[in-house]
Amino acid sequence: MTTPKTIGVDLSLTGTGIASNHGWCQLIGETGITTRPLDERLNAIDRLTDRILTAIGDQPTLVAIEIPAFSRSGAGNHERSALWWRVVRNLRRREVPVAEIPIQARMRYATGKGTAHKGAVIDAVARRLPMFDTKGDDNLADAAILAAMAADHLGHPLAPMPATHRAALGAVTWPA
Repeated sequence: MTTPKTIGVDLSLTGTGIASNHGWCQLIGETGITTRPLDERLNAIDRLTDRILTAIGDQPTLVAIEIPAFSRSGAGNHERSALWWRVVRNLRRREVPVAEIPIQARMRYATGKGTAHKGAVIDAVARRLPMFDTKGDDNLADAAILAAMAADHLGHPLAPMPATHRAALGAVTWPA
């Protein structure tokens, strides 16, 4: 039986983390998008969307993407939302199943707790999922956890996980 290809995506304008259950991860981003004139912002979001979709590749079995944190302060919420919807829309047009992962579920799968500092997630990835070279980057660590959650959901866990961590899978509405 072939191992399904799962992808985790932690979307960001400046540092989108993308990881595959096959052990690779990469960071894609562009700085200064929010300060550009309208047409330049649109073009930058389109370029970023294309680069993310290229990295995801053809027909993954499942993509796990973090639900946007609209409560985050600062500029860029509008542009991050546009990026999220463009990536998800394009994946769905390709008929790729997409799971929306709540932030707390990602943290719980990584650490056993629904709240965790970025450093705790990075440490958890280094300890439990050493196949990912996150270089200490929280975006890559988040993407690795998302890919691992999707693989676990499909019955192909990347590492033994305690029941307290795996309980996070129940907080996700997985696609049929």
